[in-house]
Parts: sequence; C-alpha cells; structure tokens
Amino acid sequence: MKRGPGARVAVGARPPALSDGRVVRTEGLRRLAPALTILGLAGVYYGSARIGLLEQVVISGAVVTPLWPPTGISLSCLLLLGLWTWPGIALGALAVVATVSPLDLTVLGIMAGNTLAPVCAFLMLRRVGFRTALDRLRDGVALVALGAFAGMLISATLGTGMLLLKGALPGGGFWRTWVAWWVGDAMGILVITPLLLVCRSFRWPRGVPGYRWAEAAALLVVTVAVTVIAIRSELSLLFLVFPVIVWAALRFQLAGAAPCVLLVSVLVIRAATARTGPFQGQSLLEAMVNLQALNASAALTALLLSAIVTEQNAIRRKVEQACSELAEVVDRLAPGESRRRWPPDGDAT
Repeated sequence: MKRGPGARVAVGARPPALSDGRVVRTEGLRRLAPALTILGLAGVYYGSARIGLLEQVVISGAVVTPLWPPTGISLSCLLLLGLWTWPGIALGALAVVATVSPLDLTVLGIMAGNTLAPVCAFLMLRRVGFRTALDRLRDGVALVALGAFAGMLISATLGTGMLLLKGALPGGGFWRTWVAWWVGDAMGILVITPLLLVCRSFRWPRGVPGYRWAEAAALLVVTVAVTVIAIRSELSLLFLVFPVIVWAALRFQLAGAAPCVLLVSVLVIRAATARTGPFQGQSLLEAMVNLQALNASAALTALLLSAIVTEQNAIRRKVEQACSELAEVVDRLAPGESRRRWPPDGDAT
C-alpha cells in the first residue's frame, strides 16, 4: 500500500534505504576502528624506533640506544586506550627487529620481550591504581618504580638473553649489554610517557595573562641555551640544567617540565654519542654512564617535583572551596557575620 505525503512510519518499522546504508557504513567503521588503531600504533612504534636508532651505540656487539622512545609510546597507549592495543606493539616490535637482523627465533624472543615489558608495566600500574593525570606523588613514584625500573627488566633480560643464546654476544659482555638495554628502555618510559600523558590531558588555557606565555617561551629558550652551553663546554657544567627543570616544574608542572626534559635528553644524547664537550676523552661506557645518570636525574626531578606541586595545588583548591562553602553556611545562619572583621577590634592585642 502506498503512503501519502502525510503518512507516518509505524514504530519499529525499518528506516529508509539511505539510512540503512549509513548505519551499515557506521557499523563498518566502528568494527574497523580497533584494527586501524592497532596498525597505527605499529606504524608509530616503527617510526619512533627508527628515530631512536639514529643515536644507536654498539656495546659488546649488540646495538642499543640511550633512549628508546617506543617503550614510552607503548605504555602510554596501553594506559590511555587499554590492553587490547598490545598487538600493535607486537607488530611494531617485529617490524623493527626484523630490519636489524634476519627473522629467526631470536627475533621472536626480542619481540616478545619488547611487548611483554610495557604490558606488564601497565598491569602493575593498574594494580596500584595509577592515574594518568599524574596529579599525585604516588603516581609519579609508581611510574618510576613499576613502569620504568621494574617493567623494563623483562625486555632487557629477554633481549640480552636471546642474543647470548644466538652467540651474537660474548658471555663477558652480557651484563654491560643488559644494563645498557634496561636503561635505554627505562629512559623511554621516564622521558616519553609523561610527555604523552600530559599532552592527552592538556587543555588550551583561556584567559591566561600574557606574561605567562612569555615566561613559557623564555623557559624553552633558556632550556635549549643552557643545555647547548653545557654540552659544548669541556667543563662539567651539565648540572646547570637542573635549575631550569625545577623552574619548569614549579611554574608549569608536568606540562612545562616534560618538554624541557625531552629537549635536554635529546641534546645531551647527541653530545654523548659524538663524545664532545664534557664527554670528550671518555670511553663509550663512561659516556653512557654519565649520560644516563643525567637523564635519569633530570626525568626524576621533573616527574616527582611536578607531581608534588600538582598535588599541593589540588589540596589548596579543596581547602579554598571548603572555606567558601563554610562562609556560605555562616551567611545563611547569621547574615553578614562572615564579612565582619575577626578578631573584633576590642579583642585585638
């Protein structure tokens, strides 16, 4: 039966064909979204790994990097998106390792270690109630202890062990390679993960005074200038970066400290691998030890101090809100009392 222009569609009737097509396309996109996310994560993992390999070093015949960004990216994706994204980490790790060495059992073992490390770190952080806002000191400590130091033991142990079993690593070089591997993965967590987490939660501020923008720009300029001076001088001036990081953490919390730590790490890594400035004349092992001591200290200072300041600011806001609510209650009970001078003039001493 034909419907007239004013006919109504009965409840539960099928929508028009055009709507059916749109629904089908929408459902198809929803089903494809997880697969596209996994492929995107694999691509980002591979791209960041290629960037990290630009500053690679060879220790006892094994290729390691002072800073391995894929670990920080992997943990950030797991924290922000969920555990279901782990296949993207595995695909990206497989693609990276396969480009470095022929595909064999060793490659699969290294891929498993690079996948299990951020997954286990994520599970441990979730177990202790980690919050991605990093607005509590306990969150900063958990990211350092569980995410960076404990979680990355897996990738370093499996990766170095596979190289030893393959015969690509002499027995005497196991611990040197293991330490370099572990520190590089841990630095990826300490430097990259806080930056990505703060970028996810960052909201463009409105009504910010102009001097705050000028201060933020000056902070970045000073960070680069101080770091360049420190790495070009033959004197040991690397400690000069710490006042800048403290400035960033106190004034801008993690949103300012995380980019500064990344700038410092990148510039110092280039100087250490090239053995220039304060690293001149040092052996590769000495340069790597000094480099990672600086990077770890800078990252820990920024992360923990930012968390402390953020937590204290939150407590102050709660106290101010409580005082405001208490003043409103007093005004309802005794209008005008909350605005009177206290103590009264007669009781002042």
